[in-house]
Amino acid sequence: MKFAALVLAFALSLPAAAQDRTLKIVLGYPPGAASDLLTRLLADRMRAPLGMNVIVENRPGAGGIVGTEAVRNAAPDGGTILLTPLAPMVAFPHSHGASVRYDPFKDFVPVAHICDFQLALVVNGELPAKKVADYVALVKKDPRLGDYASAAAGSLPHYLGVMFSRAAGLDMTHVPYKGTAPALQALAGGEVKAAVFVLADAMTLVRSGKARLLAVAGAKRASLAPEVPTFRELGYELEASAWYALFAPAGTPKEIVDRYASAAIDAVRSPEVKQRLEQMGLEPTGLGPAELAKILRADYDKWGPVIKASGFKPGQ
Repeated sequence: MKFAALVLAFALSLPAAAQDRTLKIVLGYPPGAASDLLTRLLADRMRAPLGMNVIVENRPGAGGIVGTEAVRNAAPDGGTILLTPLAPMVAFPHSHGASVRYDPFKDFVPVAHICDFQLALVVNGELPAKKVADYVALVKKDPRLGDYASAAAGSLPHYLGVMFSRAAGLDMTHVPYKGTAPALQALAGGEVKAAVFVLADAMTLVRSGKARLLAVAGAKRASLAPEVPTFRELGYELEASAWYALFAPAGTPKEIVDRYASAAIDAVRSPEVKQRLEQMGLEPTGLGPAELAKILRADYDKWGPVIKASGFKPGQ
């Protein structure tokens, strides 16, 4: 009875929107993508521990900026949170200038770090490069082989290519495509000989033999391709994992943030969800608000100089 009374007292102490049994998780991307599957998996698993309805609202546009701004403008009452990859919070404030009308540090409260995902350097399967050292040697002989594809200008794979080019002492040229599918087709067809992709996106080509993985950019090897070394293992001072995380509007009460964080972390660490994420090429983490805040600051400071060095401007 005493425990039940404490639970009731806690519930009554929350703002009204946190008691209406509905939590909306906003995602700035369309239905059907990996990010959408991740968000819906989380929403499904958070309902029971929160004792409330949890729904997903897709607000696609401007690479995630539309959804991010929608949460910035939402009431800080526990009714709305954001699931986002790294780019809208870390890269776009550096690269998109005044078109980003939010501050990732002042306008949001970190809730939970959900998972990491790897970026990888990939080459055409017919290129005689089995290792990164082979590829570097080929580019030094023929700089045209340094043209590398990504799914979009201003994307994290674009910037990772900039980082690798600098670390390897090369003068590589970025070739942006309008989406992952065209970039994959260009690599498979030999239109470009190299590319930087999200690891999971490249695996179909790799398994077919049309592409070869040379290195991943995470702190450790990827569970999706454990035989592939990291850049750091190969002697390059290069590390650039990306992530998905939950954020709430600034001003959301700490008790609500902690409650949502606990539910999300428990979901991510459950064996069933962990297995599903790994099958999607995601690496579960399940870290709380304080840890997410440190990761956000470190990545924001790390990617800033890289983005500046890339010379990217919106509209390119």
